[in-house]
Amino acid sequence: MKRIIILFAASLIATGGCRNQDQSLTADVEIPVSVQDLKLKPIEEFVNTTGTAFPKGEIELKSKIAADYFLERNPRTGRLWQLGDRVSKGNLIARLEDQEYVNSVKMETNQLNLELMESELKKQQSLYEKGGVTLKELKTAEINYENARTTVVTARLQLEKTSLTAPIDGVIVDLPYYTQGTHIEAGVTIVKIMDYRTMYMDVHLPEKYIPVIKPGQVVRMTNYTLPDDTIIGNVTQLSPAINPDTRTFRGSISINNPELLLRPGMFVRADIVTNRKDSAIVIPKNIILSRQRGKTVFVVDRGLAVERIIETGLENITDVEVTRGLEKNERVVTSGFETLSNRSKVKIIK
Repeated sequence: MKRIIILFAASLIATGGCRNQDQSLTADVEIPVSVQDLKLKPIEEFVNTTGTAFPKGEIELKSKIAADYFLERNPRTGRLWQLGDRVSKGNLIARLEDQEYVNSVKMETNQLNLELMESELKKQQSLYEKGGVTLKELKTAEINYENARTTVVTARLQLEKTSLTAPIDGVIVDLPYYTQGTHIEAGVTIVKIMDYRTMYMDVHLPEKYIPVIKPGQVVRMTNYTLPDDTIIGNVTQLSPAINPDTRTFRGSISINNPELLLRPGMFVRADIVTNRKDSAIVIPKNIILSRQRGKTVFVVDRGLAVERIIETGLENITDVEVTRGLEKNERVVTSGFETLSNRSKVKIIK
């Protein structure tokens, strides 16, 4: 009997010793985590929308007469104009040649007649001052001069139809091909030019944003083809009316595009900045845990994970401002927090 009691006691001691050892090992386990040092930085709150970007300047030049077509050369490159070439206002794009049409305008004859009427008017003015002609004769000379001047202006406008020049600065976006010297009819498209250094985008916004979206607010524009570039725009117009079918209101955004990064017709994501702070404690939104007592995060203090209850302010898709519960220069856990409990031992891996 004594032997049995001794063996049982020894077994209990051994079992208890193993359990204590396991608990000690468990208590010493350090959970690997990543941290972020808290620094003051800006945060923006914005409303996201999408739309299509359109150029503010767009013009299509068509032939106004039937004539032989000749495409001109780009003075910058020395070659014939091509799609994508930048043009300046006044650049000659194409000529339309028709000698019969030019002859019918009688530009030289009309110019000579204008010079003759101008000389006659000066003569009549001089004679009238000396009493040599009547007021009626002077007025007749003035009428003849004005008629001759109008005829020359009209002839000049008719001749301008033979030269197609760019009326705006822009980029050639459409240039139908015609063989040099081909006879084309009136009304044929010659070139299409767009100026998209400034663009606009119409958007439709949910009615709940009426109180927060105002004209003049900054808009940050992005496109999937430009992952590293953000184009700046501004809200320019807002409709006060709500569409009863979609429960949205219409707005217009002006886009500054001096480098021509956005192209006409691109589908654009627009973030309308509705609120901003230049200096705040900002943390990633996805590290916040929802507890019964509120929102919490973990910070590392002397090798231990300490759970903190926080209050938040501005937020966007990725980040949130912390208004209470965290201090500058503290280290907040950004990964590995899912398995933590208050006062857990941690090992910082980055």
